[in-house]
Amino acid sequence: QVQLVESGGALVQPGGSLRLSCAASRSISSFNVMGWHRQAPGKQRELVAGLTSNNVAHYADSAKDRFTISRDNAKNTMSLQMNNLKPEDTAVYYCNAKNNWSTYWGQGTQVTVSS
Repeated sequence: QVQLVESGGALVQPGGSLRLSCAASRSISSFNVMGWHRQAPGKQRELVAGLTSNNVAHYADSAKDRFTISRDNAKNTMSLQMNNLKPEDTAVYYCNAKNNWSTYWGQGTQVTVSS
């Protein structure tokens, strides 16, 4: 088992930046893939960005060129740097982690982009 705790969500104006963090309760080195998903009101949860254990990143089209995912195995953390935020980025953001046996989710952090 592992607990994932997200932080960093906030209210930000369009064009602003936020950095989300995901802290794991144990080592993340065994996870094949870690990622960030988001769910806006009335919509399905969607992948924003994923990162493999060998640091290959994948981004949704909506996140390319604006978001950067990273992980620090030594600190058991994963981050999502979000720049040039848009109102349509408003959602609850969740981190997740997958290994060969399970997928784990955090409780989410709210990001609201509004003027």
